[in-house]
Amino acid sequence: MRGLPAIAWALASCAAMVGATMFAADSHVTASAQTQQRTDVAGFKPAIRRITESQYRHTIADVFGPSIKINARFEPEKREAGLLAVGSAELSVTTSGLEQYFALASSIADQVMDEKVRATSIGCEPADARKADSNCARAFIKRVGERLFRRPLSDADIASRVATADKGATQSGDFHAGLKLALTSLLIAPEFLFRMEVAEPLPGATSRFRLDAYSTASRLSFLFWDTSPDSELLAAAKSGAILTDAGLQKQISRLAASPRLEDGARAFFIDMLQFDQFESLNKDAATYPKFSQAVADSAREQTLKTLLNLLITRKQDYREIFTSNDTFLNRPLAAVYKVPYASSKEWTPYTFPESSERSGILTQVTFLSLFSHPGASSPTRRGVKLHEIFMCQPTPDPPADVDFSKVQALANGTVRTRLLDHMTNEGCAVCHRASDPPGLALEHFDGLGQLRTTENGVPIDVTAEINGKKFTGAQGLGRLMHDNADVTSCVVKQAYSYGVGKAAGYRDEDYLAEQTAAFVKAGYQIPKLFEAIASSPEFYTVSVPAGLKVAAGTSKATP
Repeated sequence: MRGLPAIAWALASCAAMVGATMFAADSHVTASAQTQQRTDVAGFKPAIRRITESQYRHTIADVFGPSIKINARFEPEKREAGLLAVGSAELSVTTSGLEQYFALASSIADQVMDEKVRATSIGCEPADARKADSNCARAFIKRVGERLFRRPLSDADIASRVATADKGATQSGDFHAGLKLALTSLLIAPEFLFRMEVAEPLPGATSRFRLDAYSTASRLSFLFWDTSPDSELLAAAKSGAILTDAGLQKQISRLAASPRLEDGARAFFIDMLQFDQFESLNKDAATYPKFSQAVADSAREQTLKTLLNLLITRKQDYREIFTSNDTFLNRPLAAVYKVPYASSKEWTPYTFPESSERSGILTQVTFLSLFSHPGASSPTRRGVKLHEIFMCQPTPDPPADVDFSKVQALANGTVRTRLLDHMTNEGCAVCHRASDPPGLALEHFDGLGQLRTTENGVPIDVTAEINGKKFTGAQGLGRLMHDNADVTSCVVKQAYSYGVGKAAGYRDEDYLAEQTAAFVKAGYQIPKLFEAIASSPEFYTVSVPAGLKVAAGTSKATP
């Protein structure tokens, strides 16, 4: 009987929290704009971004332990300027999405409060488990809330959650049931679900702001580890050390030296390589009988393992991702690549021989299958994505007056002939002359990524030419990409945009040129790139928005 009033109260309490969270989430862009115009604060919020699924998962594991199970489908993310990290600033939470977040928060809270683990997960014991204990609840809420909100909780934050815990415990006769409500409220709060960066005036400046200490810690942690700041980062923020050159460099060096750098690099490449498209990948079963969900999952992991081994573990030249054939295989992929698999391990190192015609990640199942049709390859899609992802050169939409029926009618049934017709068609030529040659060089690989040399019994021609440079096949393309300066400048631009959560613009050109030169000098090493970007003032400074200025001799923003 005790549980009934507690359940009723919990539902009412959570409904109120849900309503408040929905308002904050759905109006976060407007709220940010309003904050920028306030005159009673020292700074403003330059960005409010919804955390990603991987950031959510990593944070929960860090705060409560890796044993916490997260079984949920997260809301779709939005890609802008080639990156989900940029699009996250335009996301809110839908009604159904909030319901999912609430169900997930309740599940996590149940696991944290489980009697088998709560002695360690809570960190204190109530004087009487059948009654409220404000002191124990406050200690737990303060400790956990700081990690979830990425800053210390305010007195009001703490007081409201302690009141929730106490009331829930009193009505249910169970301290842990009350504490579960308080934890659930933390997990569905906008301060957790959104990265709310706060800026403050640069000392002596009137038109430039920098991130405050806690926002600096968060930006560092999410770039290097893809998670919320740990206790040491938060301590450096609390003391202000992170705002000093020495203190900042100490944290950057620590984060970069940690094995967890793999988590940050993995998240970056998942975003950059558009691996979210695996969620909608499908292949015609009759055309590609070897395709399965296991193959799709394995292909994604193969490329990530390849990149992390080459770039993070071995610290090799980034450009080698287009030429190195050192990789990893498992049994499902071995069948697609037509390679014997004698290992008893789940994954085993493997190097493709020269005769395989493979050349780096462009010839792995990921790129070849993601950017093909369900029942056929697509030189155009492959070429478009190669330019977009690796050279930061998006292809514009085709002109509205292009008559595709006429273009298709010109073809004699072969892919190459149809694409050559595209290149000579007035409405298609500009884009197809750039996009199609790289895709044609990859035509020895079908829509799943399997090697072939003929199409409909006719030998496939994989010669191509870009800007007067002739090359043959995937290996020729790989060498071309390796030596392309646009590839180098693009990854620098992507890493910076990913870290700051906004698209790089023309005002960033000089900065990006400097970072690119430093990247080249450092041997094209991705860890060094992350460190260089994180060490630059530009990574933390923001421009004052229109209509906002800083009064001389004060730290306040005035309209």
